[in-house]
Amino acid sequence: MQPFVYARATSAQGAIETHALAKTPRQRASVHGRSQYLAGGTNLIDMMRLGVMDPELVTDINALDRTPSGRIEFGARGLRLGALVKMSDAADHREVRRNFPVIVQSLELAASAQLRNMATLGGNVLQRTRCTYYRDTSYTACNKRNPGAGCAASDGLNRRHAVLGTSEHCIATYPGDFAQALIALDAVVDIAGPSGSRTIPFADLHKLPGDNPEIETTLRDGDLITAFVIPATPFARRSLYLKIRDRESYEFALASAAVALHMADGVVREARIALGGVATVPWRAHSAERMLTEQPLTEQVLDLCAEKAFEGAQPRTHNLFKIELGKRTLKRALRQAAAMEV
Repeated sequence: MQPFVYARATSAQGAIETHALAKTPRQRASVHGRSQYLAGGTNLIDMMRLGVMDPELVTDINALDRTPSGRIEFGARGLRLGALVKMSDAADHREVRRNFPVIVQSLELAASAQLRNMATLGGNVLQRTRCTYYRDTSYTACNKRNPGAGCAASDGLNRRHAVLGTSEHCIATYPGDFAQALIALDAVVDIAGPSGSRTIPFADLHKLPGDNPEIETTLRDGDLITAFVIPATPFARRSLYLKIRDRESYEFALASAAVALHMADGVVREARIALGGVATVPWRAHSAERMLTEQPLTEQVLDLCAEKAFEGAQPRTHNLFKIELGKRTLKRALRQAAAMEV
């Protein structure tokens, strides 16, 4: 691990001002900026130990858990989750468990109990990919870590890599689980930054790799996520997260689905579908949702929905299986959601 300066902040504005003290030639907004925020640290510290990230300034924002960033609020307009809330606290919250089961399941399946007790919601959605070629600095060909160097995964061992949202420059899979729940429930993100506060749809937070896979989000330099807001919707209670992995203990998804349904008289009135483990970003399957609208969940409809969800998938040498696995995962999740008592 490279030497770095450690600072503490007691307010969002103080954190933003401290963050700006690290002035370096690296001006582009990137996950590898020389100034980083530290909350739970379960991903950042790991990346620093591996030598993948080497910030010169780390600003500890854990004191912000005494502000609204550390609180959970539930009311008639929906749910507000502070970005500094621990994963375990959100999963254990009574109203979250009662009204947003997909959030609870995505958090409980995301990590070990020890990590959930440390990791924050804001840090979780910004976690780095688990692509071996990104995490191992002995591989120089990684456009996400070393822009312009190439993508070793494209012709390498790519069993765990993405089939949706890829580009010729990067096929790394987005590894998170919670993000799929947020995108399925039409969540928005509250952000504080040097230019003031703003709110964006969660669906607009992550960027497809395109030509610049090193730029993973639409966050501007110095921006700090303060909260996630999930609106009250008719489909949130009939929601679930299904995760398929190599082993039942702590492991990342090979394929996952966050689904939410509003049903009446056996017919789908509204549907929300997000896919994980198969895409470069949290993946919302809009066309598959439209396929379900005003339809009964027959096997024929489920088959058509699954086909639509993976339309345009681009597998590589070792991950072709993910398309069929993803389809089966989605259909199983929809069946289970339809059978829920709400």
